[in-house]
Amino acid sequence: MAAPLPAATEQPLDEADQALLDLLRKLMGAGYHFVTPTPATHARVLARPERTLARDLRDIFGWSLPFTADLLAAELRDCLNRGGMIEERDRLLRSTLRVSALRGDLYLHSAYPTEAEDSVFFGPDSYRFADLIAAEFAAHAPDPRSRIADIGGGAGVGAIIAAKLCPSARVLATDVNPNALRLARINAAAAGVQIETIQTSGLDGVGARLDVAMLNPPYIVDDRGRDYRDGGGMHGGQVSRDLTVEAMDQLAPGGRVILYTGSAIVEGRDKLADALEAEAARRGFRCDYREIDPDVFGEELVKPPYRDVERIAVIGAIIRRS
Repeated sequence: MAAPLPAATEQPLDEADQALLDLLRKLMGAGYHFVTPTPATHARVLARPERTLARDLRDIFGWSLPFTADLLAAELRDCLNRGGMIEERDRLLRSTLRVSALRGDLYLHSAYPTEAEDSVFFGPDSYRFADLIAAEFAAHAPDPRSRIADIGGGAGVGAIIAAKLCPSARVLATDVNPNALRLARINAAAAGVQIETIQTSGLDGVGARLDVAMLNPPYIVDDRGRDYRDGGGMHGGQVSRDLTVEAMDQLAPGGRVILYTGSAIVEGRDKLADALEAEAARRGFRCDYREIDPDVFGEELVKPPYRDVERIAVIGAIIRRS
């Protein structure tokens, strides 16, 4: 089995964190449910003339609409206040967090629009990433004593899904963004699982051996270079390529990488597939690579970095060390 992971922490929730945990529990008790769409869909919905002021909990915590104080129960307003996640403008209030439902749990993440450098993103990719992990664990269940890491884990979806499916495993979530790790810890507590967190870039400080490394890297070229969104070179595939190669080199014998990301297709060619298959072959690893969705984020193709791209595909790859 893998050696212990250094520098991870099971950081207790402080008073503000506990308030946000209480918020999730109260929303769960109220039957709250919201599925977060893509930013483009979100913008189109909010462009409708009737979508200017919140009417219910889904408008407040899902669609990120401003609301009057009397719309939200005092106990929920108190949770937002104590958690430091409410703002007031022009006599209207607004939650600076969204809440989304995934596989029976609720997740805190950043309000729309996610423009800030330290935004914590959650969207359709989160649902597909969770499904990929669940399908892989169902087909090949990890050893109960496994060390599992969600690299660049954001709101904690991968780590939480893994911890629920493999409750005896040691599960780690990493991210360069401390706000992401804070929300991941709260989301994990709401889901009833324990995860450890480490603030780091890539796999720095994670340790030499992992049984499962899970990755959902950004894959869009972002002209502002925001960590949660920018996939770097290779039309947005560079971060995915580099993190996956790094994860390969930290796998324990029998370990695997579960990668969910996107890849730009140029003249029918998937350069990310070529790169990962070559790196896996060089190490004697097996790479199972497939398209999950052949065409996403089509609106990006009008931008200069994509002038030679035919489509952006969502892909899943399972890379196994013998």
